[in-house]
Amino acid sequence: MGTWFKRVLWLGILSNLALAVPTVLAPQRMIDLTGLPPATPLLWPQFAGLLLILLSIFYMPAGIDFVRYRANAWAAVGSRFAGVIFFVGFQSREYHMLGYFDLVFAVPEAILLTLAFRSIAGTPDGLRQGYGQSAEASAKAEGLRSASADRRGAAL
Repeated sequence: MGTWFKRVLWLGILSNLALAVPTVLAPQRMIDLTGLPPATPLLWPQFAGLLLILLSIFYMPAGIDFVRYRANAWAAVGSRFAGVIFFVGFQSREYHMLGYFDLVFAVPEAILLTLAFRSIAGTPDGLRQGYGQSAEASAKAEGLRSASADRRGAAL
């Protein structure tokens, strides 16, 4: 499930960037294409695009290793749900599509991340070891580190 979470997360990151980069570079054109109400000054849609780019950058560590960066992973899911609440719950209908965009990613990410953490929680050493690393590999690596430390100690 972890692989699927990462795939959906990266798809969401790329989707965010596909909306945000053109909004920063050509805000009026993006407003016209999406049918959103006019915004003045255009600084605000551009700034929103910049913030979306920065938010997407914070998602990236979880897309690489969601166990190690579990706070980023859960923040990514929470941010999607926050977008749904903000755009659907507090904005006029013209902006609801932005909330639905977040909803498309929020639900599968929440389900997949929950299943991924449940599946690795039952493994030896649970979440302490890296995702995909077996207990044997972890013990072997620890043994190598210990033997190396012993050799260094003997050399002194």
